[in-house]
Amino acid sequence: MESRLKVLGHPVHPMLVMFPVALLVTGTLFDIVDTVGGPDFLAEVAYWNITVGLVGGLLAAGAGAFDLLAIPAGTRAKRVALTHAAANVAVILLFAAVWAVRLNADSRAAGGALIAIEVVGLAILGVSAWLGGELVDRLGVGVDSDAGLDAPSSLRSAAASRPVREVR
Repeated sequence: MESRLKVLGHPVHPMLVMFPVALLVTGTLFDIVDTVGGPDFLAEVAYWNITVGLVGGLLAAGAGAFDLLAIPAGTRAKRVALTHAAANVAVILLFAAVWAVRLNADSRAAGGALIAIEVVGLAILGVSAWLGGELVDRLGVGVDSDAGLDAPSSLRSAAASRPVREVR
């Protein structure tokens, strides 16, 4: 099933996913290092990583919704995609709660309880990332219908990329 939202022939959702994943993981790592005695500025950097990660997560979710809505009902792909989406909503909500607590706090430092929430969020994110891989690699969601080891460039038009047949 080919992706419904593309830029230059490539699906948008996977392009956007890497940013919030990396930012939320890095934010959590910076919070852990800050808590165990790292430099004070790491708490502030972690807070801003989470902030930008949440914005990126919302953008990725919007792009993913285009593909989710196109998956036929009653298929395994639809069930996996709904679980993937629900897990990502849970991640966004958990990190949004952490962000909201830190927003007006005297210090941007997370502390034990907030870090525990972040770790739970990352565990759910790991499961969701695996489900996203299952959707693409196993179920073919978002994969171009002409994909293959010798497929032409996505920058070429479909008509121009079809092989010419010899007439005898």
